[in-house]
This record gives sequence, C-alpha cells and structure tokens, in this order.
Amino acid sequence: MAGSVGDPATGRVRTGGAGPTGADGRTGAGGAAESGGRTGAGGASGSGGATRDTGDTGAGADGNRNDKGKGKGKGHGNGRGRGHGNGSGTGRAWAELLRVSALFSVPGDLLAGATAAGHRPNHRTVLATCASLCLYEAGMALNDWADRDIDAVERPDRPIPSGRIAPAAALTAAGGLTVAGLALAAAASRPALLTATALAATVWAYDLHLKNTPMGPAAMACARTLDLLQGAVATAPPGTTRPRWPLVADGADTLHPSAAARSARAALPSALLLGAHTLAVTTVSRREAQGSSSALPLAGLAAVAAVVGAARVGRGRSRSRIRSESRGRSESRSRLRPSAYRSAAGHLSAGSPSAGSPSAGRPPVSRSVAGRPSADIPAAPAPSPVTSALLAGYAATAARPLLHAVLNPSPYFLQRAVGGGIRAMLPLQAALTARAGAPRTAAALLALIPAARRLSRKVSPT
Repeated sequence: MAGSVGDPATGRVRTGGAGPTGADGRTGAGGAAESGGRTGAGGASGSGGATRDTGDTGAGADGNRNDKGKGKGKGHGNGRGRGHGNGSGTGRAWAELLRVSALFSVPGDLLAGATAAGHRPNHRTVLATCASLCLYEAGMALNDWADRDIDAVERPDRPIPSGRIAPAAALTAAGGLTVAGLALAAAASRPALLTATALAATVWAYDLHLKNTPMGPAAMACARTLDLLQGAVATAPPGTTRPRWPLVADGADTLHPSAAARSARAALPSALLLGAHTLAVTTVSRREAQGSSSALPLAGLAAVAAVVGAARVGRGRSRSRIRSESRGRSESRSRLRPSAYRSAAGHLSAGSPSAGSPSAGRPPVSRSVAGRPSADIPAAPAPSPVTSALLAGYAATAARPLLHAVLNPSPYFLQRAVGGGIRAMLPLQAALTARAGAPRTAAALLALIPAARRLSRKVSPT
C-alpha cells in the first residue's frame, strides 16, 4: 500500500513503493523512490524491516543505487532485523544490561578500604579492583536475567524483555564474569580471594533469592561493605597475609591477628558507613518502578544525614598514626601463652614498670573524672576542610533528588533518587579516603565524577 513519510533530515517527502510493508512500516520487496530523483531497482529490506537499534535494513540486500537512478540489485523477502532475530544484542544493549555508567562507583570502594587500613594502593589493589568490577558486572547481568519476567511487565524496554539480548547469553555472561573476578582476586592474595568469594556468594544470593525478601537491602549493603574490605585485605603486606585461624604467633610467643585481619578491622568503620548508604539507596530502589509514599524518600534523607554525621564524628587517622597504633597494640591486645606470662613477670621483677603502671608499648590510659575525659585520652579531631567539603558534596548529590522524590514520589523521581544515590558514592568514597589521610587519592576519585555524569546521560545506572 502506498504512503508518504517525512524525511526529518531534508524535509523532503518519500513516496513508498507498492511492495508490502515490513514490521516497522517501511516497504518490503518493492523499491523506494525519493522526490530527489533516486530510484532503487532492487528491494529495500526483507520482511524483518528496519532494526530497532540502528534503523538500518535487515539481512535483505538493498539495491545498488546511484545518482542517475540506474542501480541494480535483488531484494529478498527473508531478511531478519538484527535487533529481534538472534538475541545476541549490540554494544548499546550490553551497556544497558551491565549498566556501565555505574562502574565508576566501584574503584572508590577499594581505594577507600586501602587508605582506611593505612596502606598505599599497589598492584594488588589494582587486581582486587578488577576483580570487584567483574563481580559487579556479573551481578548486573544476573539481576536482569532473574528479573526478566518482571521487567517484561514493568520495564519492557530493558535488553532481555525487548529481545535484544537472549536470557541464556545474560546468564552465561554472569557466570563468566564471576569466574574471572575470583581468578583476579586469587592473583592479588589469598585473603582477597576469601573476601571475593564471600562477595560473589552475596551477589548471587541477592539476585536469585534475597532481592524480593526483606533481607534484600541488607544483602546489598553487605556486598558494598565486603567490597571496601576487599581493598583493605588485598593491599595488606603480602608477607603476613597468610590466614591462620584464629591468631598468628610470632617468635616471642606473642599472638596477634594477621596483617589482613588488622587491615580489615581498621577499615571496618568506613565500610559500615558505605554499607549504610547502600542500604538506604537499595531500599528506595525497591519501589522505583511502582512509586511510593513520601515516607520512603524521607527515610533516605535521614540515612544520608546520619552517614554525614557519623563520618564527621568518626576519628580520621593518617597512615603513620595507624602504623604506630598497630605497633602499640601488638602487645597490649595479644593473647599470651603461659611461658610469655612468666617472661613478662620476670621483666617486672627485674626493674620493669610496675604492675600499676602502663606496660611497655601500651599507650597510657586514664579514667575519666566527673564524667569528663581526662587529658591523657585524645579527643576525636574535627574533620579537615577537605573532608568537610567532600561530605557536603556527598550530601548535596544524594539529598537533592531524594527531596524531589519526597515532593513527588512517582517512579520517575524515585529512579532519579536512586541514580543520585549511586552517583553520591563517589564523593562519599572520596570523603572517607580524605578522612584517612590520603587527599591525593581522594582527588583522583573526584576526577571520575565528570565522566560518570556524561556516561549516565547515555546509559542509565538504574
């Protein structure tokens, strides 16, 4: 049937040929002619019509046209559109499936963990970061595979329900990325492999079962917490990272935790703050497709305020301070064998500090007087101006879309609130890094924000 379609590029009118129309309304075997004088002797596309992704023709051959209208070609009626037939997908479809714009939030986890533990990032940090990136993308692919039936109703434009990526391809990608992530973690260190295994188990449990239960947000928060701890244990010195349960004995019969365990313990406060933020974002995301009441984004705002307050009150420590504290605690917090107790008693009888005075290597601790801390107990320092500025940037990035969602808790504004929460992870990671005494690493994380914003405009992180 004949018809006319306006050309948005030139304003000219195209007159369709007499052939049957394809799935997208364009002509099938009949030739197409423009008012500019070009004619095609062969058919345009086959029955598949134009593809969904690019708008180009399917497998049917186009006529070889030239300016004089003498081109020759043969059209075939059995062509298939690339976006619907084989389900292999295109680059953009895979970018949407894996939500590549959210990848920028992953490296900051490991850098914040390494600096919070008092270590400089090294090649093991890079390996652990690559492992976390693979596990993160595995979770994204597995998430869409598990939600393919729900997305067919609520979000039919997603790559799997729209037919651009086959479900089997998404599941295969999730499995392959998980194996690659564990292999990279094993190359970093054995404690990193243990943490990565726990992280991978959490991701798969969340996507396959926990996501639609009340434990879903907590599982996602646990995954982010483990990701930050991954940076701490992977960056720890390799000579003392062999995991021995529960403690490791040195040559003086003194038992102390391994370097990986000490690093994880030092990074735990920062990991819990990031986990609290993730808990709030995930809780809001559970209603991003249906909408909610204003109470949900209000709770998210309260969580953001709590994270900022805890980060400001928490004691930031530099690398040198963490090292000195770990040396001072090695004896005071150790479990001594009976022989070590006898050795310590002999030192005391030979003129060592008396039992009433602090032990050697143990920092002096005095009790508070009248409910006030004594002068021997240092007060928690105020956050540096850099940390305060980064926390303010985090609060603004996360709170502004949440405030809009409070005023209008529709799916559109809730999705924007979730996207803002994902983008707010970068300034939060930078603030935690600066609080640990690594402003240069924090500046490197801030440099990722413009690229993350540009990419999020093309590929949604939600």
